[in-house]
Order: sequence, then structure tokens, then C-alpha cells
Amino acid sequence: MSELAGLAGVTFLVTGGNTGIGRATVTSLAQRGGRVYVASRSAAKGEAAVTEIKAATGNEAVFFLPLDLADLDSVRACAATFLATGEPLHVLVNNAGVAGRRGLTRQGFELMFGVNHLGHFALTSALLGRLTASAPARVVTVSSDAHYSAPGIDFSALRRPARGVTGLREYAVSKLGNVLFSAELGRRTAGTGVRSYALHPGVVASDIWRRVPWPVRPLVTRRMLSVTEGAQTSLYCATSDAPEVAAASGQFYDRCAPRAASAVATPELARVLWERSQEWITG
Repeated sequence: MSELAGLAGVTFLVTGGNTGIGRATVTSLAQRGGRVYVASRSAAKGEAAVTEIKAATGNEAVFFLPLDLADLDSVRACAATFLATGEPLHVLVNNAGVAGRRGLTRQGFELMFGVNHLGHFALTSALLGRLTASAPARVVTVSSDAHYSAPGIDFSALRRPARGVTGLREYAVSKLGNVLFSAELGRRTAGTGVRSYALHPGVVASDIWRRVPWPVRPLVTRRMLSVTEGAQTSLYCATSDAPEVAAASGQFYDRCAPRAASAVATPELARVLWERSQEWITG
């Protein structure tokens, strides 16, 4: 894979690829000739996005997959549908996310943690065999610099709805989960040809903030990046052949460069989160 060359013969799956930085990511990949699967919760919005991206890029190899990350049964079904195509999978972009929402997933997890971390953990786990068989392959997980504000993970809090108006504390914990997952995935896939990357896309005015209450939302989203700007680090991690990227795994990226993750993101916490996540998705 090359940052500048075409992507013919390379297959991507992008969650939340129908809107925001996910859509900008899909559009760029399709423009460069990649085969791209767009996984999203809304069939109507997902299929409309696929039609529009095909028209805009002239690439007919863009496909829709139904995926509700708040329901582990839907995650498993999405993975099974892709695996049934028999296609290789070279890059999985765990892009979808929610912020500022209260509630629980279908399996009873705090919504932002359940969608942003656990749903993507389950999807990656289900597709890891195909990624390994397709190596060299990559798993790119969109996190946030919000993870720096998380003091750790209170595992007892993961079974109750977010507290407060904005839910920013719970959002930070979910993004810490992304960083921990990506680092642990890098350690566990060492030597297999699968590489893992987590990233901060920048502070982007995307649909992820649509559930933040209106009086607060303009304050949260002002001076944010465009979705096209926000997609650049995702694209860099997904496609760059730069030696410092192609040979790396488990690192955190910001503005297309490595950045030290939070000191809270220790290998010990990553291992515990991985083991618990594995129990949650199989229990």
C-alpha cells in the first residue's frame, strides 16, 4: 500500500462510513481505486451514501453493510455477512462513534463505551482471522485526545448510563478504551502481518456531536476541523508506506505523526480490558 499510489486490489471496511470523517475516508479510498465496504446502522442513509460516493468517485466497488455497534448480535451478523463474500480484508477502519448520548447498549453497557470500544472490539475479533489471512493488513481505530482526560476505567460504571449533561467523562473513558485496545492488539498480532493504529483525528465538527443538547452543542463544536481535514490521519494510518508507519504497530497518532498516549494507558490496563472485553462479547 502506498500513500500516493492507487489502491486497486485493496479491500477496506469502514464503520460509520456514511457520514462525517468516515464518509470523507471512504470517498478518498474510493477515489484511489480501493474496494470499500461502508458499515453503518441506518440502511437508508448507508445505501444513499454508497450511491452518492459511487457517483462522485466513478468507483462502483463501494458496498453497504448493516451494522449497529450498540448490539453485539448486529456486530456478529455484519462480520458474518462480510466473511461470506470470501473477499480479503486488508484494512479495517474502526471509525464510527457516539458522543454526548446517555443510555445503554442492547447488552447493557454504557452507550458510548459499548459503541466506541466494545462494538469495535467485537467486530475486530470476528474479522481478525480474515485480516491475518489477507496480511499485510491493518486495523485503524479512531480514538481522541479526549482519552488524556480519563483517569482510568471504573469497570463498575460501564453498566450504567452516562451522568451529567455532556457525558464527556464517559466519552473520554471510551476513547481510552480505543487506545488500550489498539496497543494490546498490536502486541497480540506481532509477527502475523497485522498492524494496529489508534489516532486522534483532530477536533472535528462531525455528526458525532449531534446528540449533545442544543444549548451546549455550538460551544462544543465551534472552531473545529472540517471532516475532510479530520480524515487525514485515518487515511495516513490506513494507507501510508512510510517506514515509520508500515513497520509500527500499537502506537497512537495525531496529525499524521506518532504521539505518546496517556500515561494511564499501561500494558497492564490494556490486558485487563482485553480480557474483560473478550468475556463480555462471548458471555
